[in-house]
Amino acid sequence: MRKILIVDDDQKTRILLKAYLEKNQYEVILAHNGETFLAEFQRQADALSLVILDVMLPDTDGFALCKIVRRRSNVPIIMLTASSDETDRVVGLELGADDYIGKPYSPRELLARIKAIHRRMGFDNASAPRYYRFLGFTLDTIERTVVDAEQKMVALTGLDYQLLKYFVAHPGDILDRAVLCEETRGRDSGPTDRSLDVQISKLRDRLNDDGKAPQLIKTVRGAGYVFAADVVSSAT
Repeated sequence: MRKILIVDDDQKTRILLKAYLEKNQYEVILAHNGETFLAEFQRQADALSLVILDVMLPDTDGFALCKIVRRRSNVPIIMLTASSDETDRVVGLELGADDYIGKPYSPRELLARIKAIHRRMGFDNASAPRYYRFLGFTLDTIERTVVDAEQKMVALTGLDYQLLKYFVAHPGDILDRAVLCEETRGRDSGPTDRSLDVQISKLRDRLNDDGKAPQLIKTVRGAGYVFAADVVSSAT
């Protein structure tokens, strides 16, 4: 059973989410503030399949907790925000969150996001490869890490990881922006939304992939992007 840790200072919301998610076969641990969340996280970190962080908390904020979680674990993170300011959402993703949901939201929507993240991370597919190796790099889908040819860890945000994982799982395929946004963020992008292009540029930098002459992620003008390196996947 998947185990989820939720921090939200609204008691009614906590109780509602716990009942709804448990009905859908998830084990749920609740926290009402940052202090109780961190205590539970320290106890349960290795067993968690997902963390849900409310941005506004009485003793801290979800951004601070996101930083702490990312220093300790690569567990997927969903952030809940009541702010309509896109900056809050961008900050959360840059800190390592995997997705965000604006308040108010329905439990059904949250469940769909949870399932989508577990699906993207390969948690629900035991036969999926664990390792993807390409141009000296190794991506580990269990540890959610990437190391280079010298076994040095590559620092990636949650969104970086999702994007790279989708690329290496589809080498040689031309992937348009709509597909990449849907698969990595759970939503399509508007015609003026350049956040995906910015994210790909950052991912190239982190992989030392020259944007002017990339070997890994190449732009196909008018069509999208393609992961050009050879990829070998394996279970061990």
